[in-house]
Amino acid sequence: MISRLAAASAALAVGGVVLAAPSPASAAGRDGVCQTGEFCYYFNSNHKGSVSDFTKSVANYATKQPECYDFKGAGAGKGKCIKNEAAAAWNRSSKTVRVYFNSNYSGRYQDFKPGAKVNLSAALKNQNASHKFMSSGSPSPGPTGCKTDATHSKPPTTILVYRKKLNRVDRVNFKQYVKDVLPNEWYASWPKESLRAGAIAAKNHGWWWALHSTRKENGMCFDVYDSTYSQVYKPGSAKSATSAAVNATWGTRLTKGGKIFQAQYCQNTTACRTWWRNGEWMSQEGSRDLARKGWSHTKILNYYYKGISIRK
Repeated sequence: MISRLAAASAALAVGGVVLAAPSPASAAGRDGVCQTGEFCYYFNSNHKGSVSDFTKSVANYATKQPECYDFKGAGAGKGKCIKNEAAAAWNRSSKTVRVYFNSNYSGRYQDFKPGAKVNLSAALKNQNASHKFMSSGSPSPGPTGCKTDATHSKPPTTILVYRKKLNRVDRVNFKQYVKDVLPNEWYASWPKESLRAGAIAAKNHGWWWALHSTRKENGMCFDVYDSTYSQVYKPGSAKSATSAAVNATWGTRLTKGGKIFQAQYCQNTTACRTWWRNGEWMSQEGSRDLARKGWSHTKILNYYYKGISIRK
């Protein structure tokens, strides 16, 4: 694989700044008592020990006092930060609540339907890093196993990412995946139109692999690597400028012949060698330079990717 910008810069390779955790004070009514309308963690299995109660989704619990979300109820664990410390949960809300292994709603997860009062699974016991109140009582059916729900007109809900150093596959929310890729492939300080071109390319590249991948490692199927073999993905590295570019272009896709275009890219035309001339590759640094000249992201994309259609 061509060494891209992410591999070329040591400063970028260490990843971006982790998203700040929301203040526990913003969660109204957290009193350590599990009441109607709340989702509650318990410090011990079988709903024993201290309680931490919630009425809203939380993307990052934080790990140190006084910033962290903690166990507030009486009993064992009171005052401890809840990240990677919960053993059971009770969902007294009217919505399904999804508990994630990683912060920012990524990694493996466990769903708690309204009224569920059970222990966390072995994969998530003392491995809880975020939770989300889903939009309805039961989440929309999502892909399982090696499957994707992507089509050539609809992006995947999730993408399977092989975490090489951890030797595991995480099923990651696709939009969050793109947000945690872009700052590791495009500098957040680059012009807005360069970031928007990069956001579309990163999305299209992951989308294409979700539709085409037959990759396996140690018997585990996945769509993309978390490295320059695919795109550099680092959970929690999203930055405001790059996330804004993802949000602004999320409804845009690149197609060729009516199908999702792979949208490959590399650091510059030297790194791309002669491949960039075939209309399949974009220069990251080139997108920066063209944006500095006042080019729009659509003009940049059309310059590098030949024969594409930019659809919304």
